[in-house]
Amino acid sequence: MQHNIAMETISVLQAVGPTATATPRHRALILAALTLGGFAIGTSEFSAMGLMPEMVKTFGVSEPQVGHIISMYALGVVVGAPLLAILGGRLPRRVLLLVLMGFYAFGNLASAAAPDYLSMILARFVAGLPHGAYFGVAALSAVAISKPEERGKAVSLVMFGLTVAILIGNPIATWMGQTIGWRWAFVMVSSVAVATVALIAMFMPRDRVEAPKHPLEELRAFNRLPVWQALAIGAVGFSGLFCVFSYLAPTMLQVTNVSAQWIPLGLAGFGLGGVIGNFLGGWLFDRLRFRAVPAILLGAAAMLSLFPLTAGSLWTLLPITVAIGMLGALGPVLQTHLMDVAGDAQTLAAASHHAAFNAANALGPWLGGMAISAGWGWTSTGYVGATTAVLGALIYLWAAGTLRRPRRQACPAV
Repeated sequence: MQHNIAMETISVLQAVGPTATATPRHRALILAALTLGGFAIGTSEFSAMGLMPEMVKTFGVSEPQVGHIISMYALGVVVGAPLLAILGGRLPRRVLLLVLMGFYAFGNLASAAAPDYLSMILARFVAGLPHGAYFGVAALSAVAISKPEERGKAVSLVMFGLTVAILIGNPIATWMGQTIGWRWAFVMVSSVAVATVALIAMFMPRDRVEAPKHPLEELRAFNRLPVWQALAIGAVGFSGLFCVFSYLAPTMLQVTNVSAQWIPLGLAGFGLGGVIGNFLGGWLFDRLRFRAVPAILLGAAAMLSLFPLTAGSLWTLLPITVAIGMLGALGPVLQTHLMDVAGDAQTLAAASHHAAFNAANALGPWLGGMAISAGWGWTSTGYVGATTAVLGALIYLWAAGTLRRPRRQACPAV
């Protein structure tokens, strides 16, 4: 049944894909432009985590309050992904990508200029709005120019920019914050976003003219149980990574007892794990399809459980951050699975995938902040994260049971 849904999805994507006849060189240039946009978004999304100590000093607030800045960006993604996907559904994909990335450049300039804590919260919410819609449309564009048996690989290439941002972009932003000021990190992101706009304008050809879908039609197609189940897996299961990652900087300062100069290296560990996990996720989906989910989540739960035991030493902390970062494998798996079960709501489902992951980005820091504020210690984030990963695996069992039903029952409206 999953195979039939996948074949129908491929037919839809290739029928409307604007670049299905692109040469290998042209395809590589398009993917590079889309990946650069992912790098800009990833650097901005995660930079507040590495810049937490500097923001605490600037705004005169606590670490959990800076965690609210992170959560407000994630809330912007949750709100903006479905909203902009619906509003932009009548635009050609090329135009929509240009608009979204231009909007992203503006949001990060506003973040750089924020004069106080409340304006920073608002600026981060605004910056998060185009995040999910961009990745959703970019993933659909990548699949449309790829071979049917390489859909997972195509999605992982788009997500590659996000993982490289954790490996390289976020440590650079942290270093900039420690040396020349945290505001320049957001100026850098805005510059990369502008460069992405230029590359998409240069290399991505114009879309075919399609009959626009009515928003209510796409909402009806979207409102099916397997779609919501996949989103729930991402929102709950992925929050464990953000729970640990969001408070890594103060954990390294307070528990590992290293100087602030080591924080970029710790963040890079998550990035290295994310890069490995990203390509692992694409490879796993092309071979196991949806069945890759429990293996990823249960492995992550084990690694998250080890985090409190390894945080006392830099040389045990760094390997575990790499292992936890590999939870990023869940991204390409769920993104591609959503394309299989979304039917005629491809754009909305692809964008909502990132809304779900940023619901995890909001949930993780919130749960971690509650545990820390309750006096459980900085390393309690590992146990909280392991619990959410296990809960995500339980949601998978429910979703897998739904997909095993006859097709007329497998995708019910909810």
